[in-house]
Amino acid sequence: MAAAPLKWAILPPSPSGLSTSPYSYAFLKLNTALQRTRSWQNAMPRIRMVRAESRFSGTRLEHSGRIRPEVKTGSFADDGAPMAGGRRGVVAKAQSLEGESIQREAVSRVPERVKVVAMVAFVMMLCNANRIVMSVAVVPLAARYGWSSAFLGIVQSSFLWGYFFSSIAGGAMADLYGGKRVMAVGAAVWSLASFLTPWAANHSTAMLLAVRVLFGLAEGVAIPCMNKMLSGWFPSNERASAVGISMGGFHMGNLIGLLATPPLMAMLGITGPFALWGALGYLWLSLWVPGVTSDPRDSPRVDPVELKLIQAGKNASVTRTKELPDLRLLLSKLPTWAIIFANVTNHWGYFVLLSWMPVYFKTVFDVNLKQAAWFSAIPWGMMALSGYVAGWVSDTLQSRYPVTQVRKIMQSIGFVGPGVSLLCLNQAQSPTAAAIWLTIGLSLSSFSQAGFMLNMQDIAPQYAGFLHGITNSAGTLAAIVSTIGTGYFVKWLGSFQAFLTVTAGIYFAATIFWNLFATADRVF
Repeated sequence: MAAAPLKWAILPPSPSGLSTSPYSYAFLKLNTALQRTRSWQNAMPRIRMVRAESRFSGTRLEHSGRIRPEVKTGSFADDGAPMAGGRRGVVAKAQSLEGESIQREAVSRVPERVKVVAMVAFVMMLCNANRIVMSVAVVPLAARYGWSSAFLGIVQSSFLWGYFFSSIAGGAMADLYGGKRVMAVGAAVWSLASFLTPWAANHSTAMLLAVRVLFGLAEGVAIPCMNKMLSGWFPSNERASAVGISMGGFHMGNLIGLLATPPLMAMLGITGPFALWGALGYLWLSLWVPGVTSDPRDSPRVDPVELKLIQAGKNASVTRTKELPDLRLLLSKLPTWAIIFANVTNHWGYFVLLSWMPVYFKTVFDVNLKQAAWFSAIPWGMMALSGYVAGWVSDTLQSRYPVTQVRKIMQSIGFVGPGVSLLCLNQAQSPTAAAIWLTIGLSLSSFSQAGFMLNMQDIAPQYAGFLHGITNSAGTLAAIVSTIGTGYFVKWLGSFQAFLTVTAGIYFAATIFWNLFATADRVF
């Protein structure tokens, strides 16, 4: 490939005037010779320009990602000889077609951590889409099999029975064996359970409950593995945004599942959506297993410069370990309990809304299933967007304020906002007004992702997965109680208002506890 003509540019003069460095003089002579022969590629096969325009920065020449030794430059004529009495500070600025090609290659190269977070966000979307299918399908299933409102709550909560037990185990295994492997096993099992759910419902109630428990066991590892993967792959000043993107995928699963399930059931029957999401899970696995590593240090694809950026951006060095921390030690610290209470509160409100919104719109406003899916899907879509906004806000604030203060601000927004919104929801007189308040509440609740969810990586970076599993199990227990409790409240009182008021009070109490005892300092 023929090289383009070399161009010249004026930079600040060398303090010593004309350079006497043989390295500098020889380099420019070589440039001139190569220009005349127009054979840059053949004459210097080892020189590859990373940028289209090589530049001298002060007295250093940057190329191929490295800094060359000091090169002082003077004034030279086009033939490479020093210009007598010429202007000082004139240096060569090479621009070649090969350099342009390499520049395009460098610009188009996507950082490996971006690929990782994209894969994590997609599997989190599948995780929640698989889960939400049952929240929509349960209405026709209840009509077909004659389930009562109370038993409907048991079916909804059966997922959480397995979810409760696998959170701690999943977090511990993610710390010991890496988030990649554990996430892969979890996705394979929950995709299989998704395929089996319609068959189990048709077979017997006991079989359906067993499959839903298996489904929960598999999905319980997802969030602890997500937390472990992102804590390894992202520097601290990007972590909130990474969590926001991943949890955005999680909430988009709600949106996609709620909107896609009714038409899929209309076209393919109840089996259709369960089969679709199960198949997508195995498609994701085919990309995840060969393409991702748990630790960036083990990845053959990560660029050394990117790896250095990841390692340098971590608040504290984290050593690999095959041992778990003492559980009594973890539970002896108030910052741990601040995270547990926050997770309990988050799960309590989240699963009430996740499991019961289609039923809520049908019961309170007599909106049919398709309309209920639209009304209850809109808030989750906004939550996905606001989660990313929350991550960006957190990363921006973190550059100006102490991390502890940022975590408290974000978590306060994440709890006070939903609490106030639920109280206003009680006064809604139309499904549109209810959808607006739900949207506001859920959008603000996503700020918790930059609060307690990141705080686990702050106080225990080496055991983030295990700690997340512990707090997630406590939250899951609260979700089981709230999910079943909602069904009984609907049966006994005939309305959702009383239970929503209780949930708002829990949000406010958790906010106070968080601001008193949470910290971003490393504790373990």
